[in-house]
Amino acid sequence: MDVNWNIIGVVAILVLILVVLTIRKNLKEKKKLENLLNNDFKKAEKKDVDADDSANEK
Repeated sequence: MDVNWNIIGVVAILVLILVVLTIRKNLKEKKKLENLLNNDFKKAEKKDVDADDSANEK
């Protein structure tokens, strides 16, 4: 049984390229998700003023 090293080499290179592209895409998606989660919040607006919470008043 003869092993065709050319075909095995081509398949190995294609698999390596696929793995690298997948990792790069996942890193981009991770960065996008991290930015979204860090910047996608709204500050709670206070409607009631607490007397204990007024640090600037003297």
